[in-house]
Formats: sequence, structure tokens, C-alpha cells
Amino acid sequence: MEDWIDRLAETLGEDPLTGEETARLLGAARDVAHRVERRITPLSTFLVGAAVGRSLAGGAPRAHALEAALETVASLLPEAPAEASE
Repeated sequence: MEDWIDRLAETLGEDPLTGEETARLLGAARDVAHRVERRITPLSTFLVGAAVGRSLAGGAPRAHALEAALETVASLLPEAPAEASE
């Protein structure tokens, strides 16, 4: 998977994702899939990418742009369901 995503980044003219970026993005996607709706996940990641791109175009560093977008996602997630007790 990592080779493929790195190849995609290069082909799109983007820097490869760092390990931390990968973990944060996958975590956000997981949260959207489980706390909102699975089919919304790719749409949310597209919107995160668009927001990050807009911030980058405005001069923000990539780390800050990604952090801001992921904080927005987190702020809009419904509460996590309580763990079922046995």
C-alpha cells in the first residue's frame, strides 16, 4: 500500500505522506466511517484535501493546513457510541 500511495503522490506532484499524516488521515477516515456513515468517507477525504490545498495556496505550511482540516472534521463528528457493557 505504501509504495502505491507514494507513487500516486509523486504522479500528482505532491510530497509523499509522512507516517504521522497517514495515521491521522486514516484515523479521521475511520471516525467518519463509524460515526457518520461509511459511504461518506471518500467524500470527506476529498473535502479535507480541497481545504488543505486551499490553505497551502494561501501560504500555510502543510502540517498546519492538515491539522486545521482534521480539527474541523473532529469537531463535526457525532459523539462516539458508548462501548457495550457485558
